[in-house]
Amino acid sequence: MAARKKAGPGGAEAGAQGLARLVPTQQRSRERFERILGSAAEIMAEKGSEAFRMSDIVERTGVAFGSLYQYFPDKTAIIGTLAERYNAVGRDCVRRDLATVKGVKDLHPALCRIVDSYYRMFNDEPVMRDIWQATQADRGLQKLDEEDGAYLAGLLDEALRLIAPDAPSPARASFSQLIMTLIAAAVRHAIALPPKEAARMLALFKRMLPKNLAALEA
Repeated sequence: MAARKKAGPGGAEAGAQGLARLVPTQQRSRERFERILGSAAEIMAEKGSEAFRMSDIVERTGVAFGSLYQYFPDKTAIIGTLAERYNAVGRDCVRRDLATVKGVKDLHPALCRIVDSYYRMFNDEPVMRDIWQATQADRGLQKLDEEDGAYLAGLLDEALRLIAPDAPSPARASFSQLIMTLIAAAVRHAIALPPKEAARMLALFKRMLPKNLAALEA
């Protein structure tokens, strides 16, 4: 997670590139902050991440440019802040699905649930597609995406450690990173397909996911 440092009684200042420069804590300012993010998500869903502008947010919310820039230096910071929020939702889903893994036999069903959860998230929140596309086009935002991938791999690695404590740690970490990377790639490919084709592709992908930990024994 990105570090925050205090910026006085009005809020907390973000210290990472690609994030809000000020996260307000006072109710009125917080409501304005949330209105900006909500409008930005709506505009991106309508126009795409490349086409939306800061001026679109000013026009839709009535928030003055000065107030907008107080929180966000540019649209990259808005996208990064939204990405962090959706990443947090995704982490909760993965954590929930992995909580059912008590033995090796539980691994494959849990991984399949993660695939389904991620696909539902992208369908339920179409702006996630635009956010993901934007993160791939900006180096600062790519770092957020990489950090999220590493965090998810860590969640899987922890689940594997509990059911395979004797597996070599480097192999387990690499296995976790590869599986979570493949799941993300498969889902992001699926969202670009018509629903029926996406369902077929994801069903095939889930059959390819590991049903045991034989790869860690090699």
